[in-house]
Amino acid sequence: MSRNIQDQALSPLASDLKCNDYDIFLVVSSVLFVLYLAVHAKKNLNRLCRGASYILISYYALLWLVTLLNLAWSFLQSWKCSPEKEVAWNILSLFTASGMLCLEINLMTFLLKDNYMNGMEALAHTFLLSGIIVFVDTLLKAIHIFGFGVPLFNSIVGSTNIIKWCLWVVHKLLLAAAYGFILFVHFSKWREKLPPRPAFYNYVAIMFIFSVITLFACGLAGIGADLGNWLYAFAMLCYHSLYLPFLYVTFLADFFQEEEFLLDSAYYSEMKDAGFFDADWE
Repeated sequence: MSRNIQDQALSPLASDLKCNDYDIFLVVSSVLFVLYLAVHAKKNLNRLCRGASYILISYYALLWLVTLLNLAWSFLQSWKCSPEKEVAWNILSLFTASGMLCLEINLMTFLLKDNYMNGMEALAHTFLLSGIIVFVDTLLKAIHIFGFGVPLFNSIVGSTNIIKWCLWVVHKLLLAAAYGFILFVHFSKWREKLPPRPAFYNYVAIMFIFSVITLFACGLAGIGADLGNWLYAFAMLCYHSLYLPFLYVTFLADFFQEEEFLLDSAYYSEMKDAGFFDADWE
């Protein structure tokens, strides 16, 4: 009896520890990425305005929006422990998760296009498809959260909720299948249909492994294993801390570097035509 009373007395402290374990890491990583985007914003915007497609501009704007949402999500982690903030936390988590999913879907769609330039333009037609997928996903999550009271985004009170983990299993299974399909195409006889960019397939391979690990964690948590809850929480920590910088380095940074290379090549050609390098051959 005294043991139970002691556990109940310690439970609020344990809950607070769960709420504050990773706040600093999440906040620091999110702030650093926002600062990085801000420092390079003027240069990147200038390059986007020099003939970039509207789709790439939209993708860059979407990245900024999701990054700010993720920053707010990181700063407001304590809301998940406050019953008064439960609705606000669920709404913020829902929008943040939907934004990150939209980035994932659009990038996967781009990978399945014929080549780099055509893929960039064709991505415009996939925004509608990705929007529909994200809308359906968000609607289903909202129905379960606000209609049935399933704590999808609260690891404190939903650690043993079977419906919650079944939903996450389906969600992660679909993502793992999508990344696995791209890997299958890459190593099949249809690989020439994909753009020849090794960085993209490194991205897909890492995201496939991550999706499988998260799927495994959800399965363990669904059967009541504490390891599953811990592994899922750690996976979400890595996702919210590292995914957006990883996506930027894989996709947008590569584009900006190419633009800089092309610009430098143009300057070199102009200087060569003007005879600046003739003395080197004498």
